Amino acid sequence: MNRVFAGRLAGMVVLGPDGESIGRVRDIVVTIRPRGMASRTIGLVVQVAAQNRQIFVPMLRVASIDPREITLVSGSVNLRPYQSRAGELRVMSELVGSKIHIDDPEHEDLHGRPVDIADVEIEKSRTRDWIISRVAVSKERNRFGRRPPLSVVEWNHVHGLSVSGAGPADATAEILAEFDDMRSADIAQILHDLPSNTRNNVASELEDARLADILQELPEDEQMGVLETFDIERAADVLEEMDPDDAADLLGEMPDDKADVLLELMDPEESEPVRRLMSFSPETVGGLMTSEPIILTPQATVAEALAHARNPDLSTSLSSMVYVVRPPKATPTGKYLGTVHIQKLLREAPSTLVSSILDPDLPPLFADDTHETAARYFATYNLVCGPVLDEDNHLLGAVAVDDLLDHLLPEGWREQEIRPESGSSGHQAGTLGRATGAHGAPGRSFRAHKAGSVIVKKAGERRRDRQQSTRPSSGNSHSN
Repeated sequence: MNRVFAGRLAGMVVLGPDGESIGRVRDIVVTIRPRGMASRTIGLVVQVAAQNRQIFVPMLRVASIDPREITLVSGSVNLRPYQSRAGELRVMSELVGSKIHIDDPEHEDLHGRPVDIADVEIEKSRTRDWIISRVAVSKERNRFGRRPPLSVVEWNHVHGLSVSGAGPADATAEILAEFDDMRSADIAQILHDLPSNTRNNVASELEDARLADILQELPEDEQMGVLETFDIERAADVLEEMDPDDAADLLGEMPDDKADVLLELMDPEESEPVRRLMSFSPETVGGLMTSEPIILTPQATVAEALAHARNPDLSTSLSSMVYVVRPPKATPTGKYLGTVHIQKLLREAPSTLVSSILDPDLPPLFADDTHETAARYFATYNLVCGPVLDEDNHLLGAVAVDDLLDHLLPEGWREQEIRPESGSSGHQAGTLGRATGAHGAPGRSFRAHKAGSVIVKKAGERRRDRQQSTRPSSGNSHSN
């Protein structure tokens, strides 16, 4: 079901992907936005089976909602007890029964009088978010003690609910409400500009997955500053939600004993790729790569590959390439067979096997290659990501150009101006970390277009590089 009332979800059983019972829904958590902005459903409060404990399950973990049960994408859930945060509101225990006002022209009989919320409908949008779409309301009881029939009203005709939800209308709640539709990179720049106490207060109220995305855009010292304000278990939960390469970078900056404790607290499925990445030198391609690119078997079709590439959780660079291997697909994989670029996928019939359209000429990178080798590789083949193999031809992961640039640019580049010498060029100065759009609204972050700036600046060098081999011959044991 892509549309359902919250009252129908209450009490519904929650299952893992293999049908194992995890618990039952006790409530639905939403964030209320100002008029004209979509109010989102961010997760479920689930009573864990056989335990007197309620946990939070993000809506992104929900694979499907059926008439009788809810199925999750993974049976692994965070068992930390649910705690309400600023800006959040529980539908059944806090929204239902609240008095609101209606301006729906189709329900003029409800105008000018308070009505009670009886239920809230949520709907899955094209971006996979679950938004509040309609609300069922009831008038006050008549003189005989009976309630009139329920009326169902579109959500955009509802007035009288606070942006801060059930919590106080404080600065933290207002900041969180503004974050709802913003990109993680832009939120990171706002957090960077906040006083440390305010930054930490806001970070503590964000759900783990959202916070992980934002932390990955902050300098590592600020990432550590935020995590140090959390108890050790929540810090481990946030690390689990981070991309393995970013988690490995952050843990690598911590004292060994603290990093070991956090790794032990993380789910083994999440910590294993992080440990593997930490085994590589940060000065090599292995230290930059992610272990979770799009990996397919030879039997996969173009349609399946494009479905994976559409995943909004993937970065633009990682979604540009799929990697084909023999089983197993988990890194390190079986024998690496080759890659297919997104442009090639778009030109082929959906039923075409990816194994039949592999790029025969693209060489791989290796885990012990240097950053310079990776830069030459991307410039030579006009790519934004590439495969990383071990000596036995197993795929270890992929390295993306944005991660490479983060390490090639000077330390503290996010705090510098986009054009350090812009005063003499006539261009308007700005910061690397944040661009602004019309009317001062946050615009596209520099991270989103930094590749273009660097490539233009280095155009002459790149043309010369194309005349050279991808790797300097001296001191390199790999061949193309």
